[in-house]
Amino acid sequence: MIERQGCQLSTRAQCRLLGVNRSMVYYKPRGLSESDLAVMRLLDEQYTRTPQYGVERMTAWLKRKGIVVGHNRVRRLMRLMGLEAIYPKPRLSQPGGQEHRKYPYLLRGLTIDRPNHVWAADITYIRLWQGFVYLVAIMDWYSRFVLSWSLSATLDAYFCVEALRQALAIAKPEIFNTDQGSQFTSDGFTSVLKDAGIAISMDGRGRVFDNIFVERLWRSVKYEEVYLKDYGTVDEARQRLRAFASVVRIPDAGRGILRRFSVRTLMIFLAKCKIVLVMRSVAAHWLEAGSTGPGDSGCLRQESLLQFHDLGRR
Repeated sequence: MIERQGCQLSTRAQCRLLGVNRSMVYYKPRGLSESDLAVMRLLDEQYTRTPQYGVERMTAWLKRKGIVVGHNRVRRLMRLMGLEAIYPKPRLSQPGGQEHRKYPYLLRGLTIDRPNHVWAADITYIRLWQGFVYLVAIMDWYSRFVLSWSLSATLDAYFCVEALRQALAIAKPEIFNTDQGSQFTSDGFTSVLKDAGIAISMDGRGRVFDNIFVERLWRSVKYEEVYLKDYGTVDEARQRLRAFASVVRIPDAGRGILRRFSVRTLMIFLAKCKIVLVMRSVAAHWLEAGSTGPGDSGCLRQESLLQFHDLGRR
């Protein structure tokens, strides 16, 4: 742009015509120093291991390695490298546009007292050796029945719509409640609910415990299956989850409503039933023998035995 030689105009005149400061013409940029390059190599290696480290933690880590460096220098080098710590940024829950409409919350003050009154859905991730997949489940709140589930390698709305159609082939709820995730606010998901005449409810602020039943399901799936098997591929994850579903009586692809009971939960339930049966047998034996059990005065009144027998019958 500026011709230093072979031009009739002087350098000053050329700078004046171009509106450029003359000092910029004579400036020679300096490259990074060896010390900066060494620090940048360390920052790159540590950021790969711990991408959640920001300026403060990177500076503290460098100082623990014996490198005297300040926050400003680390900040400058990280900006130069384009490194930014992974952290929850503000205002992430913004509307996604007209195709992602939010619906009001319909469960406030509502008593859920029958099956197919309210259904809920939620998504969790299932880890693999290299990557992860996503699992969605649809559950009836009153009975805690898992109506359907679906697995996907991406977070698009298709696998949620697939699980919803499988569940609607079994029954139909009055209200369907979800969070405000983009999969559940998409037109493809809500249009299925609208066509079926189902009221749509979405959680808002302060409703952190609404998905507690589905979250309890995720805990059982992960601790009783996923963390023990450590899947390698998506197909393996789908096959193992299908086998786990058959053991704990979770329906596969909408083949009926089955209660979400793990083997351990079922054994505890049967043990409690056995205790009640033993209590009823003991009470009946005391009544038939006409004897009394020990009490404050060495016996129990017969009225108490009758109440105890009725309690076991309930």
